[in-house]
Amino acid sequence: MQDQAAPVDPNKLIARIKGILLTPRTEWPLIAAEPASIGSLYTGYILIMAAIPAVIRFVSSSLIGVPVPFLGYYRIDVGTGLTLAVVSYVLSLLGVFIVALIVEALAPTFSGEKSRVQALKVVAYSYTASWVAAIIGIIPGLVLLSALLGLIYGLYLLNLGLPFTMKCPPEKSIAYTAVTIIAAIIVGFVLNLVIGSVGGYGYGMRHNFSGPPPHAGIGSGAQIQAVGTLIGTALGSGGKVESLPADRIKPFLPATLDGLQRTQAAAERNAALGMQLSKATATYSDGSNHTLNLEITDTGSLKGLVGFAAGWGGVEQDSETDTGYEKTYNSGGELVHEKWDRQSQSGEYGVVIADRFTVKVSGSAPSIDILKHAIATIDTGGLAALRNEGVQAN
Repeated sequence: MQDQAAPVDPNKLIARIKGILLTPRTEWPLIAAEPASIGSLYTGYILIMAAIPAVIRFVSSSLIGVPVPFLGYYRIDVGTGLTLAVVSYVLSLLGVFIVALIVEALAPTFSGEKSRVQALKVVAYSYTASWVAAIIGIIPGLVLLSALLGLIYGLYLLNLGLPFTMKCPPEKSIAYTAVTIIAAIIVGFVLNLVIGSVGGYGYGMRHNFSGPPPHAGIGSGAQIQAVGTLIGTALGSGGKVESLPADRIKPFLPATLDGLQRTQAAAERNAALGMQLSKATATYSDGSNHTLNLEITDTGSLKGLVGFAAGWGGVEQDSETDTGYEKTYNSGGELVHEKWDRQSQSGEYGVVIADRFTVKVSGSAPSIDILKHAIATIDTGGLAALRNEGVQAN
């Protein structure tokens, strides 16, 4: 008899995410004891959570773009980006199951009890750390930090959960975790090769700098759109937020910035996977060597994700090198990211406004204080006042 896919309750989903991340010692016994099946674990949790990295990957690579010095933003075209997102999503679903099979097979080796359902539980809920941490990657400059957070906390969750789910002695859980991680790395390596072969490591990519990505019909992505809506619902936006139109966000680009004249300005709104994203960019220059770049992004339907990222786990980063530093911190309730290279006298300074808008200034300057002052001259209060514009009631 096949499992019937019950409607997903966003409140229960959020409660489970918070439980496994914030109070895992009390959550694991509940998880181990509750009735479940392979089908219910996939439809009620894995299908939704595993979609988060795929959605973030698509938005970052095809809608936001990757900054390239002196050239603007590099984007993968929407068609290729969507294909890679779908393929990575499907393969991640397969990867979770394969790792679960390995955990089940290893159970007797570590004096545990074989159970496919319990193995899938411990793998899926341990992966929660990586799936949620991927959200942080939507904020520029935090991709590596998000990956590190997900990996470290995922290891902790797995080690903590194995004794409850697989009934192994607690003193053997560290070795059980280590062998499982080695297996997971191998599985991930093979699956990444498959994803790479689909993307062709450049085949089908377009060098689209400083302009809107080419339009691509994505009517065939109805299921992915539904997943995007579910993610938005689970994380607070309901997938029902229209980002600002181009003519509404562009006025926030001032005519001058730190005494420099605006030499270029552009704004665009893109939609895919049932979500919208708007971005305005401008370049300011004195006509010689002093140039600043301003970027304002309305995360629109992703506002729930950004708000979750800005508040999740008290995100902090602080690293120092011989030539500069990079740090992320919370200031007055706003997430701030700054990066500075003393050798080249260049860097970037960005802030998340009202859990919806990101404002970033980058370029060369005598000090990071110039970039901070430039941000201070932006009408961030006006942006914050628009936090609920386009938000539709659930």
